[in-house]
Amino acid sequence: MRSMFKTSAAAFAILASTMGAVSAEGLTGELKIFLDTSNPAPRATMERMIEQFQAKNPDLTVETTVIDREAYKTQIRNFLTANAPDVATWYAANRMRPYVEAGLFEDVSDLWAEPAIADNLASTKGAMTIDGKQWGVPYTYYQWGVYYRKDIFDELGLSEPTTWEEEKANCQKIIDAGKKCYTIGTKFLWTAGGWFDYLNMRTNGFDFHMDLLTGNASWQSDEVRKTFANWRELIDMGAFIDNHQTYSWQEALPFMVKGDAAAYLMGNFAVAPLRDAGLSDDQLDFYQFVEITPGVEKAEDAPTDTFHIPSNAQNKEAAREFLRFVASPDVQTEINNGKNLGQLPVNAQSSVDDDKFLVEGFEMLSSNSPGGVAQFFDRDAPAEMAKVAMEGLQEFMVKPDNLDKILARLDRARERIYK
Repeated sequence: MRSMFKTSAAAFAILASTMGAVSAEGLTGELKIFLDTSNPAPRATMERMIEQFQAKNPDLTVETTVIDREAYKTQIRNFLTANAPDVATWYAANRMRPYVEAGLFEDVSDLWAEPAIADNLASTKGAMTIDGKQWGVPYTYYQWGVYYRKDIFDELGLSEPTTWEEEKANCQKIIDAGKKCYTIGTKFLWTAGGWFDYLNMRTNGFDFHMDLLTGNASWQSDEVRKTFANWRELIDMGAFIDNHQTYSWQEALPFMVKGDAAAYLMGNFAVAPLRDAGLSDDQLDFYQFVEITPGVEKAEDAPTDTFHIPSNAQNKEAAREFLRFVASPDVQTEINNGKNLGQLPVNAQSSVDDDKFLVEGFEMLSSNSPGGVAQFFDRDAPAEMAKVAMEGLQEFMVKPDNLDKILARLDRARERIYK
């Protein structure tokens, strides 16, 4: 599905005057924007934001094309090559690498040299950097962490853990009470990737994790084996629900709702269905994944959506001004509020809705994730490697004794895929 709307200077003359907007930059010509935000709420949010930018630049004509998200993924290389827009949505880190390496995304390091971006979007600079240069700006992300049943913790006299030893001690008390520590559904594999992300980043740090997922470290290394040794401690305790390989992530939610499991390592998108299932905010809480190796700075999974300027763009001046606009604190506050995207602004000067999980997530990502921001296993690794690896991660959770065979298989895949 592809749709387009076009806004002219005349159409926004009245809106611009009522907002007191002036075209300080003197932007002219046409700005073509391609969006993959085809679902109704994100689409409406992006269209309103673009209208506001148009109102501030009345001598500029903005043409916006909305493409179905799945179709966008298959079309992006073609349109970046043959008929590039001036601005296009995409994703951070390894997901943008193919287009950076093909010379299809513009280097926007000049924007990241500006204090308004450099100081306030610093948490995602690493995710926007390839070969020492920045290739776009982020406009939204969301946190991962441990969502847990506070009422169960209170009943068992547990407090939020901060270290691996405290995490395991809490887990043992939960098991002794006849419950599972964690619900999880690995039917579609990616949830196992979330556990590996956190265990590996907390064991070995962000840089090693990214080396592994970009093919520069071995799956048979001592570092990786230590990560799996930590994971196996939980598996051997019986920390995870039984038969998790038969459940999707949604099908694993009832174990937490019913109190059969105490926690879920998941993205913030799990909050809405947990609330809808009847858990109150008095029952539900959140904590940052604990420290494992002392001295290793905490990195976080925070999948990040981004805007880029194609190398073949025709109006790069206006495109850069649009990226500045998208990165600004007020705009990020507005587009991410609960009535719009319902996620987190990346700009540290933004504000968030009065929702305790959004507030905690924003604070954690803005100031408490010095170790870096990862994009999640299947975004940071190439698609073929991610599939093979996540199959191995699920197998390990079911048959941990197969570890040596799994790691050898993943290393063979690494040598083939990254070659």
